This record gives sequence, C-alpha cells and structure tokens, in this order.
Amino acid sequence: MDKSERFWDKTASQYDQIEMKDEQTYLQIIQRTKTHLKLSDIVLDFGCGTGLIANEIAEYVKGIHAMDISSNMIAIAEKKANERNIANINYAHATIFDERYKKGSFDAILAFHVLHLLEDEHIVLQRMNELLKPGGLLISATPCVGEKIFLSSLLFIAGRVGLTPNIRSFKIRNLIDTIEKGSFSIVESDCLKKGSQEYFIVARKI
Repeated sequence: MDKSERFWDKTASQYDQIEMKDEQTYLQIIQRTKTHLKLSDIVLDFGCGTGLIANEIAEYVKGIHAMDISSNMIAIAEKKANERNIANINYAHATIFDERYKKGSFDAILAFHVLHLLEDEHIVLQRMNELLKPGGLLISATPCVGEKIFLSSLLFIAGRVGLTPNIRSFKIRNLIDTIEKGSFSIVESDCLKKGSQEYFIVARKI
C-alpha cells in the first residue's frame, strides 16, 4: 500500500463530512454533469471516493464503473449504494490502468477532485483518452490552487510533512493546456467557486 492509499483509507470515515461542508459546489457539479449525460451512457467514475456523485447520477445513465485506490472509500460507497438499492454501479478497489477497463468502452469519464492529485497526469489523461469511445467526454472539477499563491505554499508544505497528499498547484491555463495535450478539445470551462478557484471542465476526445 503506498502513502497516498494509506492517507485516503485513513480519511475515508470523515470524507463525506469534510466534502459536504461545501455542499453547494457538489450540487453544482452533479447538476452540470447530468446535462452532459444520456440514459444510454456507460460511465467511468475515476477516484469515486465514497460515491457522493456516482450514487446521485446513477439513475441518469445505463451503468457506472466507479473506482478508487482506497478500499475503505469503496466499502463506504458500496454500503450507501446498497442502502439505496442502486443496482447499476460497479464499485472497484482499482486503478485506472486495471485491465478490466477496456479501450473505447466508456461514453464519459468523471474525474472530480482528482487531477491535481496525480503524480503523472499526462499518462493518466492518455489512458482516459483510450478508454473513451470516439467523441466521449471527460468531465472534471479541479481546484486550481496555483491561482492562490499563499494557499499553494501552505499545501506544498503540508504535503511535504505528510498532512495532505502531494497536490499539484495548477493554474487554470496550465490545467486546460494539460487536458488539451491529452488529445481533448474543451467543451466547457467555468469557475465553480472563487475561494478555491475550483474549475468545472468538460472536454471531448478528439
């Protein structure tokens, strides 16, 4: 188990309370995501956490494959889905490179609060691109802490001492460039929250 997996396993039990302090942003993400999905869609939720978003959009798509590197997060997500009798989500403790995910098999990939945590975002974006069907969508929400110099410095220090995972201090222009370099074209880009400079970006596979 690597450092990142240990961190998220430890955080899992408090994850919902931490995330729902910003409930309005989550509701915005869910509403905006729904507008880009169809009932026939097969979706991959990359870094699904405790299923906060997957469980809310399940009724709007045909099926969801939801994965996370934290087994504790997956256990909580599955429990919540079972309590709500949601039958079209397949939760898995896995990485995006798991062989169960086949090339060209997804209509959309969701990447919420995860791109800034990747060690090599270029390789992951390349993998996302190959997993998507032609014209498939990458739907993401990412805090661009590089726009906030003081916050960026604090998070860098916190990451070095192990209080948080290492966080990439994206500026919005860097983030868009990175996504475009992964053979995507930007469909929509909007700041959800000024305080954290969190950006909702939809990109289409070229």
